[in-house]
Amino acid sequence: MSGISHAVFISYASQDAEAAKRICDALGAAGIDVWFDQSELRGGDVWDRQIRQQIHDCRLFMPIVSANTEARLEGYFRREWKLAVDRTHDLSDRVAFLIPIVIDSTPEAKADVPDAFRHVQWTRLPGGDASPAFVERMRRLITPPPSSALPSATAHSGHAGAQISTPAIGPHRAARVASWVLSGVVALGLAYFVADRIWLSQHGTAVRSAAKPADDLASNGGLGV
Repeated sequence: MSGISHAVFISYASQDAEAAKRICDALGAAGIDVWFDQSELRGGDVWDRQIRQQIHDCRLFMPIVSANTEARLEGYFRREWKLAVDRTHDLSDRVAFLIPIVIDSTPEAKADVPDAFRHVQWTRLPGGDASPAFVERMRRLITPPPSSALPSATAHSGHAGAQISTPAIGPHRAARVASWVLSGVVALGLAYFVADRIWLSQHGTAVRSAAKPADDLASNGGLGV
C-alpha cells in the first residue's frame, strides 16, 4: 500500500482475511479508499510507524470481530484496536470513527473487545458480505457536508435588495453602551446644576442691587428728606 491516508482502515485477524477482502472490495467498488494489508508482515519499527500513522489519519476504523478473534488472546490486530481506541480520546463524541463488524454469530455482549467498541453501533455482515445499504452508509460517513450548506457572506451579494444583517450586540458591548449613556446623563445633570447655580447667583445679585435704593430711602424717611 502507498503512504497516503485512507478513508477506512480494516483491522482483522489473519484467519478472517477472506471476509475482510470481501468488505474491502465492496467499499472499493463504491470509490472508497481502504487500508487493507494482505501481507503477512508484522512487526518492525517502520511497519509499526506506518500502521500508527494510518490509524491516526483514517476516517473510519473497522475492526472485524469473529470467532477467530475470540480464540486469539494475542495478535497484532489487538494492538491496532488499542491504537484506534486511544485516538477516540481526542475525538468528539459526535464523530463516527469506530465501526465494529461481526462476520459470524459471535455475541456482542460477550465479545473479547475493548470496552469502547461496546459504546457504538455494531454491524453484522455474515461472511463479510457487505450490503449496498451498508456501503452507502459508509460512503455518507466519510463524505464531508457540501460547502453550499454553510452560510456565506457573499451568497447574496449579487442580488438586488439583499438584506444586510446587523450583528447582535453582545452583553459586554451592551454594558459599555449603558455606561456611556449613564455618563452622558450624569454630565448633562452636572452641567444643568452648574448653570442653574450661576443663574441663581446672578439673579440674586441683580435683585439685591435693585432693592438697595429702596432700603436707603426707607432708612432716610422717604423722598425729599
